Amino acid sequence: MKRIGAAARGVRNGLAAGLVLVIAAMPVSAPLRAGETAQASEAPRLGPVTRRPLPRYVSLKAKANVRRGPGTDQRIDWVFRHRGMPLQVIAEFGNWRKVVDADGTGGWIHHFFLRNQRTVVVRAPRTSLREAPDAQAREVARAMQGVIARVRECGADWCLIAVDGYEGWVIKRDVWGVDPGEILD
Repeated sequence: MKRIGAAARGVRNGLAAGLVLVIAAMPVSAPLRAGETAQASEAPRLGPVTRRPLPRYVSLKAKANVRRGPGTDQRIDWVFRHRGMPLQVIAEFGNWRKVVDADGTGGWIHHFFLRNQRTVVVRAPRTSLREAPDAQAREVARAMQGVIARVRECGADWCLIAVDGYEGWVIKRDVWGVDPGEILD
């Protein structure tokens, strides 16, 4: 069994380390907080630009400024630095997407810095990657809090993830970047 930690995790000292305060930031208001979704009885909300569902998960392509509003003339509140970091798009305006991270921190990012590849970040202090989606399956590796991993597929309660050359199933409640009950093929 391999323990995946600081070198592979992409985030140091917890999730907040993925953010660097550039200018004293004011709270960013968001219509939905991280992890919240539209009510199941409601029709899915679609973005006015992409016509894709809101909220939806994406990942960070490269280091990017997070702005107070949609435009380069808007103040920079944060810099997201960790490639692959999962983000949730909650609004759209032209070429800009309003995003939040696992901590609910966010703002506006140009769409160029986002990709549709699904990733997750480990929220639990540590989680086991298993050979099969079963708590009794053999442990392949352990991932520590803050590890960013690529999502291969998800069932109702488990996701198959890949990180640092290892692949295994993790229980959904230990990661952020997929909704409870969301199925990905």
